[in-house]
Amino acid sequence: MNPVTAAHLHLTLCHVPIMAIVFGFGWLGFGLWRGSPDLQRAALVMFVVAAVLAVPLHLTGGPAASVVKGLPGFSDSILERHQAAAGVTLAGCIVLGIAALAGLILFRDRVVAGWFGGLLLVGALVVGSLVIWTASLGGQIRHSEIRAFDVQPD
Repeated sequence: MNPVTAAHLHLTLCHVPIMAIVFGFGWLGFGLWRGSPDLQRAALVMFVVAAVLAVPLHLTGGPAASVVKGLPGFSDSILERHQAAAGVTLAGCIVLGIAALAGLILFRDRVVAGWFGGLLLVGALVVGSLVIWTASLGGQIRHSEIRAFDVQPD
């Protein structure tokens, strides 16, 4: 049996922020619509979880890259695009997580204010899009079948 590598850990962690933001977005939207403070709090917790786990995800990226460099079909240009997107995405996740944590504190005993919830919905949509885009770029590193036709291995 192969030992767990940085690539395994990176690939495992990468799914959590995506799903946390997607579920958090849905729960927050539904919670605002229905006026449910429990759903709203659950959504904010999901955004905090996404931010917290985005940090080790980002930190395992470099070691994961060293595992796949030199493998057949590897492309430095795709890796560089993924790494650039990852930096922006990490920043977005952290900002969303801090805003969600502030919301958990400010609205601890009541329904989240509509303006704040709307702001977080927009933020979650933007950050969720960034996370999905970054993950798609990461997937292209080893999955040539999802690469654009104009991208060839280096």
